[in-house]
Amino acid sequence: MMEPTSVTPERVRSCLRSVIDPELGINIVDLGLVYGIHAGENRIEVDMTLANPGCPMVGMIAAAVEQAVRTAFEEIDDVEVSLVWDPPWTLERLSETAKQQLGYEG
Repeated sequence: MMEPTSVTPERVRSCLRSVIDPELGINIVDLGLVYGIHAGENRIEVDMTLANPGCPMVGMIAAAVEQAVRTAFEEIDDVEVSLVWDPPWTLERLSETAKQQLGYEG
């Protein structure tokens, strides 16, 4: 079976912009929470972190990531979301858009 040509890390990253951090109201891509995306034969893996390791919304955010990927790529059977704590998230990972939305002058 050939690898689906429609599944690319860029397309996965694009669909993840629909996942909003409930505390900050900004998508997880612009917050810099997505560390890695691996798209292979019938499998998508997303490595991500949270701005706060003690975030009580961790389960909800991870479930929202998995749901967004499954909705965008219905042909993929296996979706895995892994939480990564190293390297720790920092404000430098914010996109320019997120910095503006948060009023961060970095």
